[in-house]
Amino acid sequence: MEIPILVLSFLILLSIGVPIAWSIGISSLLTMLVSIPSISAFTTVTQRMATGLDSFALLAIPFFILAGQIMNRGGIARRLVKFAKTLVGALPGGLAHVNIMAAMLFGAISGSAVAAASAIGGFMTDEMEKEGYSKEFAAAVNITSSTTGLTIPPSNILIVYSLASGGVSIAALFLAGYIPGILTGVFLMIVSAIWAKRKGFVTGKRSKLSEAFRSFLEALPSLFLLVVVIGGIVAGIFTATEASAVAVLYCLVLTYLYKEVSFKDIPEIFLSSVGTTAIVMLLIGASMSMSWIMAYENIPQNITEIMLSVSDSKIVVLLIINLILLFVGVFMDMTPAVLIFTPIFLPVVTKMGMDPTHFGIIMVLNLCIGLCTPPVGSVLFVGVGVAGTTIQKVIRPLLPLFIAMIVALLMVTYVPGLSLWLPRAFGF
Repeated sequence: MEIPILVLSFLILLSIGVPIAWSIGISSLLTMLVSIPSISAFTTVTQRMATGLDSFALLAIPFFILAGQIMNRGGIARRLVKFAKTLVGALPGGLAHVNIMAAMLFGAISGSAVAAASAIGGFMTDEMEKEGYSKEFAAAVNITSSTTGLTIPPSNILIVYSLASGGVSIAALFLAGYIPGILTGVFLMIVSAIWAKRKGFVTGKRSKLSEAFRSFLEALPSLFLLVVVIGGIVAGIFTATEASAVAVLYCLVLTYLYKEVSFKDIPEIFLSSVGTTAIVMLLIGASMSMSWIMAYENIPQNITEIMLSVSDSKIVVLLIINLILLFVGVFMDMTPAVLIFTPIFLPVVTKMGMDPTHFGIIMVLNLCIGLCTPPVGSVLFVGVGVAGTTIQKVIRPLLPLFIAMIVALLMVTYVPGLSLWLPRAFGF
């Protein structure tokens, strides 16, 4: 009785436009009210929400969000675009490659796909239009490439997965994300080159070595943040949470040196970060209450038995999971999807001998596609808004880029070494 109430109430609340965090919390509460007295139900749900947020690792999220907000305002995007242009601007579809590479770099540094779509897209869309690229193609490239930074560390969503999985090493997840993230970016560049060649888009001029070196020096302080954060975690100098605080301090010093953020801008940056953090934390708290109810009702164990009874082939089971997650990603934001479906699917794949770190990368890479699709795709809406176009017009150039992302997903799914080689090389 409880499970149909949980599922139906959640779907009904979502369909009438209730925000997803409230939909999760209310449906969890309604489910508890069926089986226990009201006071106990309210107490249990609130306790589960509070307990879910009582994690030292979660402190990394507000710090990384703040670091991303500082970088978004500090002129870092412009320097990364300039550096990327000297590297790949002369290739077929050069400015599309610049957009992809800059989004990969900025997304990795900021840990936010929305920030990357806003910062890089706001700069690159006009540049691409000047060179004869269509506005819709520029928007499509920006939307899809902005998600690559969610697998290339530091990534808040990988921290969320670590929490939902019961403690998979954040350092191992960070290292595991590099090759899949870069691979996705390379596939997007291949598709962009083919599209640009077919449409006859202009190829940029080859940069001089001195110009490339100068742009590299300008971007180096921003790029060095990755070395500080990831290097510090891997070397055991500090934890992921401590690394996030170091990232904030580093970004503050960097923006002071760049002189593109004044002291009067700081309160606005902090307030924006607090707002974003509050949304994320409410989602996490509500999702943890739902996850507890599902565990209480033995849903993960039942789903494990059902899926393994369908097939004992790892290839088939992983394909089914990927299809479900692709469908879920269309209708649900990434954070609650990771928190709700990790406890459901992780027991299935671990029973089949899959490494939880590998599965985490598969899940995040899969749900990145959902960020680019209507009706919930936050990156899609930001990218379209920045480009000043419509979703209907962007769909056609988006489709081949979607295919590139799905091919990358399938490769990462069925070739574990793409995710696990780096963590194992560093002893994780």
